[in-house]
Amino acid sequence: MKFMRLGTRPDTFYTGEATRTIISDLPSDLTICINNITYLLHKFQFPLIQKCGLLQRLCLEKGDTTNVTLELHDIPGGADGFELCAKFCYGIKIDLSARNFVPAICAAKFMRMTESVGKGNFVSKLEVFFNSCILEGWKDSVVALQTTERFPEWSENLGIIRSCIDCVVDKILTPPSKVRWSFTYTRQGYEKKKHHKSAPKDWWTEDIADLNTELFRCVVNTVRSTNMLPPQLIGEALHVYACRWLPDVRPHPEASTSSEIIQEEESENRKKQLEMIVSLIPDDRGSVSVGFLLRLLNMANILGASQVIRSQVVKKCSLQLEEATLDDLMLPSSHDYSADHQVYDIDLVEVVLEGYITRWRKSYSRDGNSLHLITKVGKLVDSYLQIVSMDPNLSVQKIVSLAKALPDFARPEHDNLYKAVNIYLSEHPQMSKEEKKQLCSILDCQKLSAEARAHAVKNERLPLRTVVQVLFFEQEKHSDKATKSHESHRSVIQPQGRELKETTLEPSSGEQSAKAKAARHTSGPSSTGQGLEPEPEKKSKGKKIRETGSDKLREIIEEETRKELAKVAIQRSKSEHGRRKGK
Repeated sequence: MKFMRLGTRPDTFYTGEATRTIISDLPSDLTICINNITYLLHKFQFPLIQKCGLLQRLCLEKGDTTNVTLELHDIPGGADGFELCAKFCYGIKIDLSARNFVPAICAAKFMRMTESVGKGNFVSKLEVFFNSCILEGWKDSVVALQTTERFPEWSENLGIIRSCIDCVVDKILTPPSKVRWSFTYTRQGYEKKKHHKSAPKDWWTEDIADLNTELFRCVVNTVRSTNMLPPQLIGEALHVYACRWLPDVRPHPEASTSSEIIQEEESENRKKQLEMIVSLIPDDRGSVSVGFLLRLLNMANILGASQVIRSQVVKKCSLQLEEATLDDLMLPSSHDYSADHQVYDIDLVEVVLEGYITRWRKSYSRDGNSLHLITKVGKLVDSYLQIVSMDPNLSVQKIVSLAKALPDFARPEHDNLYKAVNIYLSEHPQMSKEEKKQLCSILDCQKLSAEARAHAVKNERLPLRTVVQVLFFEQEKHSDKATKSHESHRSVIQPQGRELKETTLEPSSGEQSAKAKAARHTSGPSSTGQGLEPEPEKKSKGKKIRETGSDKLREIIEEETRKELAKVAIQRSKSEHGRRKGK
């Protein structure tokens, strides 16, 4: 960081309690009060009055009194800024840098230390230092801009904020290959990497994250207006800023009454920061990750952000939900809190899922690619259900609502959903029969694999009705396979018989013509009718045989189902008896 040294005399300011005094043989005849600090200075023995236009006017207004007391409580820059001005007038050595430039320039302007009052005055030297040193360096520009937060009105009126923002933006837009300054002075380990030929594309994001909300908004908006950086870089800057200012927004339940007021103020500030971040997210898909958007939505719920802000985040999440991972969905609840176990925000996931499905129905047709996307989301939701089902306080209604939010075609198979149901049943042993029935209603037994059906048949936690459905579809699949095997066997045999009949019984062409002539002379209407009669009889007999076989097959399926149910009932009664005996 660059600095400018002015003056040559050693520092002779002495502090006694709240009084600052220049050590001198001459008595003090000028008293200046700034808030709780009193300065004992001199009017004419040193060039203080000659260089300060404001003090000249105030002393003239007081008349020719020996000792003059002035109150400058409203001086911008406060006591620090005034002391820099006083030391400059006394010729005391001072070091100016980006850290103390803003209070110095604000106080010097207030004191009217301009060239019209005295040649080579403080304001002109500060302006030269600002333009030639501070605005030339990246680190100095950011630090100077950061210090303007303490004096926003004066910094704005003097043009310091605008000049610093323009300088910062200009450097951000510089191609990384041409960056030659210490571009990551806030990033750890930079000293080891500063000899690299080029800077990373996001070299500026951590440094501007130290700015307050309004200054950060101004910088990012100015950068966006140029359209010279990709939206992903803007998104990265927002992500870094959120990590800097919104690391943990959950309230602490053990907080005292006095700290609750502080927490409320912090919560209000964080809410403003969150709303600012959401408003700056580019509209481009993929500018920020869906995981970051979900965390923002979770923060918005916890901080009580406006419905408009939450709707904006939900809309952005729905554009790329298929890119989410399971970890992205593991967000703490904004309403419930438990020290014993993690409570997840299942309502947030359901809202985002509903938004995604609504957008999917409007934007996609049921082709292969779009079905792949929603199927991917379905697998993600089922994996999420398996984890949240471990929450002992999760109601049946919530898990059923989230499971049914997905359309049927989003789940080609129900094995993962069955795992979630089984986990929920094991973690909630006190469920009523109605709740079990409601929970198992989300399962489609036809979409279970053979392995899942085999497990379900022996699962004592499932209601008997669900087991019956599983057994029925299991037997139906077996019967379908047997029927298909039988039909394929007939299709192989029947063509061979027909071919044999055609080769052995078919007459020659001469015999056919002779028989045709004889038939025309001897046959009549009655004989024709008798000749067509046997064919329908054969068909009806075949139909009866098939129907009889179908009935028989149905009887076999029902009989096997009854046997399986009897086995299940016996097993359950034995296990129940064992449990009671153990008790």
